[in-house]
Amino acid sequence: MRMTLKGARVIDPASQRDENVSIHIQDGRILALGNAPTGFTAERLLDYSGLVIAPGLVDLACALREPGFGRKGNIASETLAAAAGGVTSLCCPPFTRPALDTPAVAELILDRAREAGHTKVFPLGALSKGLAGEQLAELVALRDAGCVAFTNGLTQFQHIRTLRRALEYAATFNLTVVFTSQDRDLAEGGLVHEGPAAAFLGLPGIPETAETVALARDLLLVEQTGVRAHFSQLTSARGVEMIAQAQARGLPVTADVALYQLILTDEALHSFSGLYHVQPPLRSSSDREALREAVRAGVIQAIASHHQPHEGDAKRAPFGATEAGISSAELLLPLALTLVQDGLLSLPQLLERLSLGPAQALKLSAGKLGIGEAADLVIFDPESCTVAGERWFSKGENCPFMGHSLPGAVRYTLVDGHISYQR
Repeated sequence: MRMTLKGARVIDPASQRDENVSIHIQDGRILALGNAPTGFTAERLLDYSGLVIAPGLVDLACALREPGFGRKGNIASETLAAAAGGVTSLCCPPFTRPALDTPAVAELILDRAREAGHTKVFPLGALSKGLAGEQLAELVALRDAGCVAFTNGLTQFQHIRTLRRALEYAATFNLTVVFTSQDRDLAEGGLVHEGPAAAFLGLPGIPETAETVALARDLLLVEQTGVRAHFSQLTSARGVEMIAQAQARGLPVTADVALYQLILTDEALHSFSGLYHVQPPLRSSSDREALREAVRAGVIQAIASHHQPHEGDAKRAPFGATEAGISSAELLLPLALTLVQDGLLSLPQLLERLSLGPAQALKLSAGKLGIGEAADLVIFDPESCTVAGERWFSKGENCPFMGHSLPGAVRYTLVDGHISYQR
């Protein structure tokens, strides 16, 4: 199929392009930008005047729940939800049942993602067998099966010595390790950020040091082993400062933040709603401002949804008995556009944090509109709005933004030149 998209404002952070220009696509790839190549005749000519075309968003943390948690979501439903949010490439964490610690599980996920066809899926493999933190998983076999990085999430290794060996092994094969730094002992029993809100509500807190103590340990191990590291779900001002210092020292570290951490604080907990129960927890307004500034400055290169869909019953219990997580992938672009609305980022800067930045963090072939690149695009109307929940594709409705009117509306999402979502 040969097609030409014309009339739209084209923003490509990789080339710093921001202009009204036509895009010519052939066989799922970008053939040219601007004038059509000699001999090129489009079978479809599409006019997107008034809209913006950008690289499809790259979401570094989107739980698909399959295999093992079908009541919460599945690959077809959650990749469609992500496509509705402008996502064309996503990384799914290994927290499935069974855990993503064997090539067979990775191949199952990739096969079902291809069948669904809504987004490209890049699995994150388990760093340890069964995510138990005791024995190293078969990292090279998982890499060969399609895993792009490895993580143990919030599950801490039983012995730091074992973690060190795992990082040395990963460094030997140039594998990327994703850390979610939270000290198990300091966080044990906690539900929310340790601060005035927790004290007022009588909820057990998780101190900032749960993040910073673990982060200090992890950064020292990264420095010692030379492993390429990505730090996910930063939540604290002090944690951001530590990442910035590590980057200044030349350590090979990148970082992301959950989009909801840039919008919400622990003050939202006053309703006692389990919709605000997340791990790591929502922190103070000063932490949020530090995270926002780190995104603006580029210390945090990627904004991710950290989408975790749940069935209704998982959020209907008293706060302490609810399951942690927010369903938000299909609101990724509209929610992120509030940062432009607030004056924190320009639109090109925001798109960089949502596409090129995440792709570079995990060395993914995505996030660019260059000639020869896959035609993975998001086409959106910056002047329209999205009412959260008006259309909902995720099986998880555990979203605190339901009913909110958000800036911008995704009109089309294209993967390899084919429309995977159309509003």
